[in-house]
Amino acid sequence: MQQATISIRVDQSLKKKFDSLCEAFGLSTTAAFNIFMKAVVRESKIPFEIRADKEELTRTKAIDAFNELRQAAATNMPDMSLDEINAEINASRNARK
Repeated sequence: MQQATISIRVDQSLKKKFDSLCEAFGLSTTAAFNIFMKAVVRESKIPFEIRADKEELTRTKAIDAFNELRQAAATNMPDMSLDEINAEINASRNARK
């Protein structure tokens, strides 16, 4: 089987920790990556869960919700004059009293 080379850039500290763990497992870094790539190909997916940080996920959902509301407002809001807007606000305030 013909071999190919893959070059990747990683944080030096991460590489040292990964190399150390691979050695403890009795694997080379190359063997570990081969195992990972074979699992991805065999399962047609990343063989572990990847998810966003909760804070980032919440932020993304909030931005998406805001953009949806913005789009809905742009398509569903009739053109109103300032006087019509103020009249609607006053009518709403009077209805609450």
